[in-house]
Amino acid sequence: MLEIKNLTISFKTENKKNVAVKNLSLSLKKGSSIGIVGESGSGKSITSLAIMQLLPPQAIVESGEIIFNRKDILKLGFDEMSSIRGNNISMIFQEPMTALNPVMRCGKQAAEILTAHGVPKSEAKEKVLELFEKVRLPRVEQIYKSYPHQISGGQKQRVMIAMALANKPDLLIADEPTTALDVTVQKEILLLLKDLKDEYGMSLIFITHDLGVVAEVTENVAVMFKGEIVEQGTVNQIFKNPKHPYTKGLIACRPPIDLRPLKLPVVDDFLNGNNTDFGIESKKQKEERLKNIFSGDKILKTENIITRYVTKRNILGKPVKWLNAVDNVSFEVFKGETLGLVGESGCGKTTLGRTLLRLIEPYSGRIFYNEKDITKIPLREMKKYYKEMNIVFQDPYSSLNPRISIGNAILEPMKVHKLYGNNSERKEKVLELLKRVGLSAEHYNRYPHEFSGGQRQRVVIARALALNPEFIICDEAVSALDVSVQAKVLNLLNELKNEFGFTYIFISHDLSVVRYMSDRIMVMKNGRIIEVNDADEIFIHPQNEYTRQLIDSIPANL
Repeated sequence: MLEIKNLTISFKTENKKNVAVKNLSLSLKKGSSIGIVGESGSGKSITSLAIMQLLPPQAIVESGEIIFNRKDILKLGFDEMSSIRGNNISMIFQEPMTALNPVMRCGKQAAEILTAHGVPKSEAKEKVLELFEKVRLPRVEQIYKSYPHQISGGQKQRVMIAMALANKPDLLIADEPTTALDVTVQKEILLLLKDLKDEYGMSLIFITHDLGVVAEVTENVAVMFKGEIVEQGTVNQIFKNPKHPYTKGLIACRPPIDLRPLKLPVVDDFLNGNNTDFGIESKKQKEERLKNIFSGDKILKTENIITRYVTKRNILGKPVKWLNAVDNVSFEVFKGETLGLVGESGCGKTTLGRTLLRLIEPYSGRIFYNEKDITKIPLREMKKYYKEMNIVFQDPYSSLNPRISIGNAILEPMKVHKLYGNNSERKEKVLELLKRVGLSAEHYNRYPHEFSGGQRQRVVIARALALNPEFIICDEAVSALDVSVQAKVLNLLNELKNEFGFTYIFISHDLSVVRYMSDRIMVMKNGRIIEVNDADEIFIHPQNEYTRQLIDSIPANL
């Protein structure tokens, strides 16, 4: 059905030409599926955009052919390609919030795809509602009338899938469709794609950086590195017997579920031929680690915390209905501990994290930090506590000011808290922090948009460290990173914990990462803590059915 022959795509800038895809060849039979795996910048998405003829203006196809149903897509005119796109070939984009029109209702956007390809307007709504049911959306009439911001991330992704399937395409391209989703929602989406592929007899190209996800949904795999396919074969061949060092690195740097390596290997270790056997934590080492933590002092304690949001107001604007996002939560954190916090989107994880720092005010309850009740302190006096308590946000791009260089962004909190005497001393400290997180002095004057996602996350970590805090909340700090960059950031957090004795609350929906990082894990559902236990014990003997469902949803353990 699809054959890509010797495809080369480059981007021209003022000074040079960058090759994004180099001499790529790939074929796909009708009804079969292939996963294209690789890190950001490997050329995965550019290849998929070329198939859709949606390349950005600065991209140039240097050579090659993309043969789809015996026609070279690259030679088709606008009208002919428009009749194929959305009809014979459809695509699910990586970020549904940016791919969906925010000022257009979800149903109308889906109906537009049908009417553009000849379905009468009178029939379009009924077909859209059928599609919404097919992708297992709840309350389909309500979602038809909803705007994208009014539905959850998983629901937005299902709307995108419904739109992609509207005209029963021959080929479906899914570009990182589950990257930012909870494990349970991710599993549902993967099963849904698999079922729909079989029902419609579609071919599927599934693009991701997560090898475990590929193993769940496709039969074949192609591994991309720096614009080239370095290895391809069946899922079993690639995962059981990888040949290329890059493939071996991608598989190895994902935290294992059943063991705790002393350090995670990264792709560079394999490419450079470095030692990748860092040893596994023994039972005795684990017992010693936990004994040292739990025989020490508590740094944080909460009592019956409730944080609520107004969901309805009367005609005078007076609140009449509330939602308890955090509902009567009590727990404690020991000095030097990493306490994992897991649960699905909307369970209250982020609200709890922000409540602990009083970035969101609790409705009731008490928070003790080093035995001091910080809920009784006036907000203006919290400033001194923010020197000791800090947070690494989920999205580093939105938590950095795009107009301030990253050097000044790290220096600013030192200035606010009057640390290190003068600006030249502060700058020295910033340069030291940049080096500590794997960046260099030459990055000081660069702006956030000049960095990759992994580098921006390191900048945010450096800024959190600028005040020498004791206690750091990591709110989905690695959720959107490639597996190798993720491994580097996790290693860095553990090194800093060992070196400076940091205490972390580690919030994530990636359970394999949480288990690797945490000493204990708290499971949260509907604003309540439903289970707390030793990290390994939670996985081996979960006490709650909900915890068991979360663990069962983890993608294939490679």
